[in-house]
Amino acid sequence: MKIIEYIEADNKYKCLSCKAHLSAVDSVVSKEFKGSTGVAYLIEDVVNTFDGTSEERELMSGVHVVCDIFCVKCYSYVGWRYLKAYREDQKYKEGKFILERALLSKETS
Repeated sequence: MKIIEYIEADNKYKCLSCKAHLSAVDSVVSKEFKGSTGVAYLIEDVVNTFDGTSEERELMSGVHVVCDIFCVKCYSYVGWRYLKAYREDQKYKEGKFILERALLSKETS
């Protein structure tokens, strides 16, 4: 049985496919990122996802160890998580998430 967490925030991002809560809008660190579908957000806290296999990936800012993240409710790909950054100026990304804007819906109260 999957346990779905709910975010108590006025503004939140949800999975576009199934509407499971993913993150509060206030958790966004930066909206200046690019993902495979276009605009992506660097986010501090994400819920209702699970990790895929970790791998080294060449990104715009260099090589990082990342894992894709998927919605726990519908299994849709929603972004990735930074596990390790090799360059010192990229270490701030470690432990943070990328959510791809095209794969999200936004709920405002």
